[in-house]
Amino acid sequence: MLQITVDRLKKLRSTKEIYIITRKELHDTIASEIKGIDPKNIVIEPSGKNTAPAIGLMALKITEYEPEAIMGVFPADHLIVGHRDFENTIDQADIMAKKNSGLITIGIDPTHASTEYGYIQFEQVKNKKDLSGYKVKTFAEKPHAKLAKRFLTSGDFLWNAGIFVWDTNTLLSSMKMHMPELYEFLKEIKKCIQKDKPFDHVWRNITPESIDYGLMEKSDDIFVIPGKFKWSDLGSWNALYDVLPKSKGENVVHGAGMVLSGENNLVHSNGRFTAIVGADNLAVINTEDATLVVPKEKVEHIKDLVSLLKKEGHENLL
Repeated sequence: MLQITVDRLKKLRSTKEIYIITRKELHDTIASEIKGIDPKNIVIEPSGKNTAPAIGLMALKITEYEPEAIMGVFPADHLIVGHRDFENTIDQADIMAKKNSGLITIGIDPTHASTEYGYIQFEQVKNKKDLSGYKVKTFAEKPHAKLAKRFLTSGDFLWNAGIFVWDTNTLLSSMKMHMPELYEFLKEIKKCIQKDKPFDHVWRNITPESIDYGLMEKSDDIFVIPGKFKWSDLGSWNALYDVLPKSKGENVVHGAGMVLSGENNLVHSNGRFTAIVGADNLAVINTEDATLVVPKEKVEHIKDLVSLLKKEGHENLL
């Protein structure tokens, strides 16, 4: 997925302008396996602090070389189909950012009442200054099923794709206003970077925070551009099921497996044969050291299982 993301962005910009931020233990693998990226453009995040600190760190790195840069943020686990529509959307966002039109996010026209994505509510009247974008009213967390249907019916909600475009100075100014503690830490990190010194001692004091909660939900200067391309963040087994080819009975079997007398099942089997007999709407995930069985309508509860496994010291299963 990371290579696919790089290849997608190469069609928009020179690879010299593409950066990857990752944790230390993945650096060497990425440097050796991802094609088209200079190793110096792979930035190590000292520890996981959620998206806001990582994005702030990258803004500092980018402004070292281009003080007036327009920065795009693209998660590496997205499936995007329709490159021309994707390119047009990002070009529109780039134009808006150059006009100092605040912070810009990309929304996706929802195809169904999903409970697995966050939503963006927007003003239905076009922004007069920037005809390609709408002013954001609010961000909504992943809704329950009934609320998701209301969002879809209203016509003024988009899925939150987690893709952002902005002028780096606009971003940092917004962080100064809405995330002052993080901004002060970033100032200290910038001094370390300028002196070519490590900044781990500063980084460890940063409170983890998402860019959505820490900044996007607080700023009044947010715009959204609807993306017309097909999109999935592949953040759940249901999302993977949606994009994989189906066999008879709308079943998906990835790896060694079989479904008999069942419909709408997902089997993901790595190394062992897995069979479903006489059952519908299940996700069965079979790996070398663990097996997960969950009704597809309850896959969102896997996060509770993950939390429990972490609490009980079973991180090796994750």
